[in-house]
Parts: sequence; C-alpha cells; structure tokens
Amino acid sequence: MEIRDLLSKPVWQMTGEEFIFLNRHALQGSETKPAQPAAGKDKKYVYGIGGIARLFGCSIPTANRIKKSGRIDRAITQIGRKIIVDADMALELAGRKSGGRR
Repeated sequence: MEIRDLLSKPVWQMTGEEFIFLNRHALQGSETKPAQPAAGKDKKYVYGIGGIARLFGCSIPTANRIKKSGRIDRAITQIGRKIIVDADMALELAGRKSGGRR
C-alpha cells in the first residue's frame, strides 16, 4: 500500500484495512503533546434560562427577570437564542449591591 495513493482515495472507498493503516501512519507521524488548559482557570458555564435558574436556585420567570435586569449582562454571551453564562462572574455580579429599594 502506497500512502500517496491512500491519501488521494476517498474514505468511503477505502477498505477497513486501508483506513486502519492510514490512521496508524498518521498517529506515528504526529508525536505531539495534547493541549492542556490554563492552570487554575477552569471556567464553569451554564446554558439558557434554565441554567440561570439552577445557578441562582430560583424559578424560570425569576431567572428571566434577573437576565432582563441587566445586572449579569457582563457574564452573558448570547448568540441568537443560545445563552451562555459564566457562572462565577454571574454570581459575583449578582452579589454586588447597587441601588435597589431603601
């Protein structure tokens, strides 16, 4: 088996033996270390209004009010309907006092 021939052959036309051979050859050629996350910076994320509700231990309507209030806006990333919240930052922002009732 020539590697050059296998590289130009579509995967769906390969036999199992050819695919395994090509896979093993690719693994031998790349002896690199896997990427490691930054030490001490493990971020925890929650997703959606339900995630906000679980994070704050409240109902979904209350979680909606928290999101709409703008207090945790810096912790929220929203793309279309997908909501991603940095949990640690949201808890920190929500814990700060600013304004409110007297």
